[in-house]
Amino acid sequence: GVSLNRITSGVFPVGRIMDFKTIVNGPGGLAAVAADTLLVVLVGNAVPEGLDKPLSAALAAAVSQGDFVFKAGHSLVLHGAAGIKASRLAFVAAASASPKHFRNAVVAGVTALKSGGTRHLAVALAGSDDLDDAHAQALVAAVSDTVYVYRHTKPSAPAPSVLAKVSLVCAKAQSAGIAGGLLHGAGVAEGVALARECANRPANHCTPSFLAAEAKRLGKEFGLKVEVLERKDCEKLGMGSFLAVAQGSHEAPKFIVMRYQGAAKTEAPIVLVGKGITFDTGGISIKPAGEMDEMKFDMGGAASVLGTMRAVAQLKPKVNLIGIVPACENMPDGRAVKPGDVVTSMSGQTIEILNTDAEGRLILCDALTYAERFKPAVVVDIATLTGACVIALGHQRTGLFAPDDALAAELLAAGERGLDPAWRMPLDEEYDDGLKSNFADMGNVGPRPGGAITAAMFLKRFTAKLNWAHLDVAGTAWKSGAAKGATGRPVPLLTQFVLSRAS
Repeated sequence: GVSLNRITSGVFPVGRIMDFKTIVNGPGGLAAVAADTLLVVLVGNAVPEGLDKPLSAALAAAVSQGDFVFKAGHSLVLHGAAGIKASRLAFVAAASASPKHFRNAVVAGVTALKSGGTRHLAVALAGSDDLDDAHAQALVAAVSDTVYVYRHTKPSAPAPSVLAKVSLVCAKAQSAGIAGGLLHGAGVAEGVALARECANRPANHCTPSFLAAEAKRLGKEFGLKVEVLERKDCEKLGMGSFLAVAQGSHEAPKFIVMRYQGAAKTEAPIVLVGKGITFDTGGISIKPAGEMDEMKFDMGGAASVLGTMRAVAQLKPKVNLIGIVPACENMPDGRAVKPGDVVTSMSGQTIEILNTDAEGRLILCDALTYAERFKPAVVVDIATLTGACVIALGHQRTGLFAPDDALAAELLAAGERGLDPAWRMPLDEEYDDGLKSNFADMGNVGPRPGGAITAAMFLKRFTAKLNWAHLDVAGTAWKSGAAKGATGRPVPLLTQFVLSRAS
């Protein structure tokens, strides 16, 4: 079985262990599966052919009585169904047998069951034989996402689900591949849970120092090499852009560098750079008060780097990976940077700060320059960078910017495989004109139209020596409204990308 610790150890409360295992469908069929609950994901618009007779009879009766319809997401829970070993029998309809629709169906089924007494859940797919490792990964993601509850600062949070074991029923020939998929899914789920936990914490808890401490904890637990540069270190390196953002806050900035070595030292590493603004007021260009509380999520890029480092360290691929997190607050103190100030970046290029609320790119540019020292194979930065990206793509797909077609294709494929999709955006040279300044090498903002693109063009100016891509996760790293909270994206995309590059 695969053990998944739902809430990571160390600074986080220790959670129960959840096991993900395979069950080979034996002579007795699904009716003989031993579990508290058997959840059957149904593909198609009728009772599937070949479904075990007791299950087929129960489903047909529910359909005839109007208790179940073959509509995606519709679920039904039956107790004590005749001829079935599991004490509960649940059905849920899926739009298709694809991993994406399988995941959505499992989410609906687990949502209907999670407040009950199910400790061991067995999941089966009926109406299709297309069950593989991608479905196994989707199962782990669906269950772990659905049972996650933030409780660090909320003692009144609902009691944790009692669900402790989840089994995926498969044919014997499928079991080896599916077991591998469960292992992969468990690693990603741990990374996603860590990213969510960090981002969900209030800004008075999740400070730059907290992120540095969490990086060191991961280093100790997984044998990662971790270095934290302090303000004086950054000053010596000439990180004038990063420090300009940090100067208005009483919280000390931290520049975090994490290293995982799974391949030969001579192999060029992948470098991930995550924006770590632990709270963003906008600075002197202050944001409106409405929904400003959500700016605690402005370190979603940093959280995804920590989560991906954790996932990769658990899965141990043969690859070298470096995570860089420039972390600070953006506050309107008397010492804060002002609109019109000119600062010198680590690259030596000067920047006129026209809008202090365009601060993410100011900390990332110095981190990108710092990344050059590792002679990386590829650098990907991840940032909740622009509201313009949310307007362009909504909350479904992450904005992807990459000058190199091959790298863009790799990241897009990783997103599709990880059910964490992205969409490629343009980087035409004409967009660069918006960054012209009369007083510095560039301004930090351009005109409002195409704001996500001009932000990427700003970063591109610091990547001449890098094979670089930028992920704008402003629309995907967290949810607003009644479901307010961090999503842990794009940990699945990033982990899949790193694994695909393993030797």
